[in-house]
Amino acid sequence: MLVSDLMRTDLVTCAAAASLRSAVERMLASEVGSVIVTSDGDPVAILTGTDVMRATAETGRPLGDIPVRAAASHPLVTTAPGTTIRRAVETMTDNRVKKLPVVDGMDLVGILTQTDVVAHYGDFVREAHRLDAMADAWEE
Repeated sequence: MLVSDLMRTDLVTCAAAASLRSAVERMLASEVGSVIVTSDGDPVAILTGTDVMRATAETGRPLGDIPVRAAASHPLVTTAPGTTIRRAVETMTDNRVKKLPVVDGMDLVGILTQTDVVAHYGDFVREAHRLDAMADAWEE
């Protein structure tokens, strides 16, 4: 199974120069836990709910006074649509991230989240059994 099979393409983005208030409003309106941060149209970072809480706790400033670029997580850890889910999960684990933007070159094409992976766990088990059966048949 590939990243392109599970990734979502309904992306929520926010400019690096925007305020955290603007980013949080986008997150709430779209019912998502993060926004992809862009600069000149290119993905450069990700802002998560945890990043927002950390920035407000550390600065004590209102959301409208904190720029997204100051709070967003970077460098941006990404994957490609043709990457296997197994490799994408390894990337998430190795980098301790729960959300993995999907890029094709420099074009942002989707996002794969830990929730997406968990929701399809049954599909992975079925695919593993199918591959085992194919391997057993090949050996005979």
